[in-house]
Amino acid sequence: MARFPSMDEKGSVLYLSRLHLDDLSLDHLTDSKRQQIQQLHLNYNRFSFFPPSVCFLSNLEYLDISNNALTVIPDDIMRLTNLKTFVAKNNLLNEFSFPKEFERMQIATLNLSGNRFEDIPMQFLKMTTLQSLSLGGNRLKNIPAEIEKLTSLEMLYLGGNLISSIPPEVADLTSLRYLVLCDNRIQSIPPQLNKLHSLLSLSLHNNLLTFLPREILSLVHLQELSLRGNPLVVRFIKDMTYDPPSLMELAGRIIKSQNLPFSSCDLPSNLIRYLNLASECPNPKCAGVYFDSCVRHIKFVDFCGKYRLPLMHYLCSPQCSSPCSSNPQSDAESEEENSVPADRLQRVLLG
Repeated sequence: MARFPSMDEKGSVLYLSRLHLDDLSLDHLTDSKRQQIQQLHLNYNRFSFFPPSVCFLSNLEYLDISNNALTVIPDDIMRLTNLKTFVAKNNLLNEFSFPKEFERMQIATLNLSGNRFEDIPMQFLKMTTLQSLSLGGNRLKNIPAEIEKLTSLEMLYLGGNLISSIPPEVADLTSLRYLVLCDNRIQSIPPQLNKLHSLLSLSLHNNLLTFLPREILSLVHLQELSLRGNPLVVRFIKDMTYDPPSLMELAGRIIKSQNLPFSSCDLPSNLIRYLNLASECPNPKCAGVYFDSCVRHIKFVDFCGKYRLPLMHYLCSPQCSSPCSSNPQSDAESEEENSVPADRLQRVLLG
């Protein structure tokens, strides 16, 4: 033990950082002393390969081998059955660097930021014990739909990549508390994210966002929303696109808005399914519904005359957003804005 002056008194934490190591031998340690080691710090060295001796530390729970030159994680890492935290930032790892059976590891925290990943490995997407996954500063272009399988995830860090869109499956991560997607190429946010009821922090700065879905205001526990560095405009703009409704949609609107009764004896099953997909117009002064044809409407929620947040919502027709003579906002906008508590807006806008 004298050869390792950076070991703590209990022998459970071994600090071997910044020692210019390119290999590691623990042969001089007895089995009992190896079993005492629970944390190992090997960051800022010169390892180009994963030291085989590490895989014999059977009780290791924490391993940091960041800032080296690793290209491959060997199969023998599977020996570390007690490993809960694996940190390998700033190496040369990619989606092909990990064992096929890596998904069997019971890791809770996985930090691989600053590597060369172009895709999230499928092994990672099967690690149901993961609570924190960090892949920032890589080359990721998308988030796979399979991310929804990480049901224990509380923190997802994907900042500093090349991601252009967010799949709605991210909304199935109901335990998520911190979502970091800054410094990407994201142009829109799926409204399904309003299901992330545990979310405390949402980092979206330095993307290509021009609006946010109105549903984001339903994230009642959100404490921080970072939007700086996006092309969010600071004046009221209305962007309306409208495709005329089909004859089927017009018929469906009449049936739903007038509450006309129907049953499987009256209509084929495909039309009944269609009628059940009707969305209510959010304008409180409109009792209309819509199916496929709607007005995409960007409205700006104003807070204290200083902060403006562009929100996206959908109306059943252009008439629902016609401006009032004395106010550039529609009745739907004004009434809805007044119904949002100021403290909720403040948390969203000042984050």
